[in-house]
Amino acid sequence: MPNRATPDVFDISTPSVARMYDYLLDGKDHFPSDRAACETLLRRVPSMKKLAFDSRAFVRRVVHALAAQYGIRQFIEYGSGLPTRGNVHEVAQRVDPHCRVVYVDNDPLVRSVGAALLQRNANTVFIEADMRDTKGIFEHPKVESFLNREEPVAALFVSVLHCIPDEDDPKALVRRVADCLVPGSFMAICQLVSNSPGLRASVSDFMQEQTRERWGRVRERRDVEGYFEHLQVEEPGLVEVSQWRAADRERRAWTAVEWEEYGGLGKTTR
Repeated sequence: MPNRATPDVFDISTPSVARMYDYLLDGKDHFPSDRAACETLLRRVPSMKKLAFDSRAFVRRVVHALAAQYGIRQFIEYGSGLPTRGNVHEVAQRVDPHCRVVYVDNDPLVRSVGAALLQRNANTVFIEADMRDTKGIFEHPKVESFLNREEPVAALFVSVLHCIPDEDDPKALVRRVADCLVPGSFMAICQLVSNSPGLRASVSDFMQEQTRERWGRVRERRDVEGYFEHLQVEEPGLVEVSQWRAADRERRAWTAVEWEEYGGLGKTTR
């Protein structure tokens, strides 16, 4: 998750977006400050836990589609967070064990826990970096030696761009990454959106305060649509992510009135 300064040790008194997300996914790598922030957030937006599970299910479906249907064998996940069930490399490597995955995060606990776990898999790499540092990421020695930049890559920005402040221009970030990829690459993107100005302000203010401004804001659908302006949007288009290529038994109407994760899959054409 974005954070301009990455300390050598993590601060357990300040909630972390990565650890809060882990708590919402019933993980085990979180602390009282994270749990308290999540419980307060759940009182404001009770759908938050369901939304977290839906975004992880979207990751699994989109990665499987990229590997099985589009033949993608290289992935880079931005703001990867703490390991959970159905990690990108696990899904992709079930299709082809040779799929390569780069995980990018700068949360200190993610660095400690995630990097240790990924050492067991020769086709995964973890790098500690701010997702906004496009040049630094693609020129990182581990990435340069690991990814074949002449072959398509899938870049994943799933439920992380709402962590980017407006002054850091998440739309420009998406464009910079797309410009680093060969035509025929893909970008999976979604973020929190709401039609309610009051909810957008309330949640954004709360998260900025809790995380000491390591947060952006809840946006609108039109903002997410702007991320895809230079991409060829794949079927079924931009949708609430629980609907994205979900099996009939999984598909259900999104009933939360507060907000949603909105996005889809785009292909680079130039």
